[in-house]
Amino acid sequence: MSNEALIFDLSSELVPVRRRSMLREGALVLALGTVELAAFLAMGMMRPDMSHMAGSPYLIWRVGSLGMLAVVACLLAIRSYAPTARPRRGLMVASAAAIIAIVSSVFVIPEGVSERALLDRIDPAHGIMCAASIFVLSLPIMMLLGGLMRRAAPTQPRLSALASGIAAGACGAFVFAFCCPFNDPLYVVVWYSVGCTAVAATARWRLPRRFRL
Repeated sequence: MSNEALIFDLSSELVPVRRRSMLREGALVLALGTVELAAFLAMGMMRPDMSHMAGSPYLIWRVGSLGMLAVVACLLAIRSYAPTARPRRGLMVASAAAIIAIVSSVFVIPEGVSERALLDRIDPAHGIMCAASIFVLSLPIMMLLGGLMRRAAPTQPRLSALASGIAAGACGAFVFAFCCPFNDPLYVVVWYSVGCTAVAATARWRLPRRFRL
């Protein structure tokens, strides 16, 4: 069999592959996140004092920083799926954004909060529940990003999976920020970080399996 005939036989049953579009993929993630947030709030999960707290520097910091991190991390994750992308650089940018958000928390501590005992501030009993809630809320975004990753051709799937986990965790934390009744930035930094780290570790372990040789 000639080379031309062999190539024809191998390619005759192939179907055209739709070209990737970061804009379309980003819109899918945004749409899913919006639906999840709307459904979460429709279930009556919004904190009852939201109208009173909406203008507080603390809540603006929490919602704003998590929203910024979610957008940045999702864009970097989607970008990392391209064969020519450098996921390590994107992970450094996402880490820098998270560090900036954590450092800025010292400027929005509500009055009297810093005088409480450390164990009372982090409240492990409720903190574990918050971290678990963030993990659950992150799963739909993680599944969508995993599907987008499998349709692409990442050359560093482990790093792309980690970027997807960070993005999913940030999205889950953003949704949960509208529900969480705690007003201590230290509590948010500790337990939201635990939840997001669990999501990132799960994505790093699970998503690259299809790409193993």
